[in-house]
Amino acid sequence: MKKEYAGDERIRGMQSLNLIREFELQRMKDSEIIKEYSDKLLGIVNKVRLLGTYFSDCRIVEKILVTVPERYEASITTLEHTKDLSKIILAELINALQAQEQRRLMRQDRIFEGALPAKHQEYGKKKYFKKYQLSSNENTASNINQSKGRNSKRSYPPCQHCGRIGHPPFKCWKRPDAKCNKCNQLGYEAVICKNKFQI
Repeated sequence: MKKEYAGDERIRGMQSLNLIREFELQRMKDSEIIKEYSDKLLGIVNKVRLLGTYFSDCRIVEKILVTVPERYEASITTLEHTKDLSKIILAELINALQAQEQRRLMRQDRIFEGALPAKHQEYGKKKYFKKYQLSSNENTASNINQSKGRNSKRSYPPCQHCGRIGHPPFKCWKRPDAKCNKCNQLGYEAVICKNKFQI
């Protein structure tokens, strides 16, 4: 019995050493969020503790403080100035880092939402003009004759929104993303608004 127990003791010691080595090698990736990283660390620590080896929360806190990417530097600096990092609780540290992460994500979402429509509209214009621009190899004389006169229009294909010719789809008054200035309805501009004469 003693020999078998001693063997088990040795095997458990080796397993816990391997797990501690794995813990020490962990680094937070840029694609990871703080919850994923802390869960991964706590998973390893819990296995070590199940094998009977003592592992303090203080080591986990130190590991997180040292291995998180630079984007968490502001929170860590704030914690250094306001608290004693040797006495900080693991849950408090994770909550502070998660709060900064959520603020950053909300800011990025706002920037992305503001930038997307403008980018999308610009991309649509470029794509449209590239597709339907007049090539220089075509008969330029006929193009010049077509463009003469005040009422002559460029040869656009029928508009996908209203079916008429003479204008590109992104300038159409009936495009779905257009918003009326008079009644705040989507789908048309104030020029063709039915309610513009109503008071």
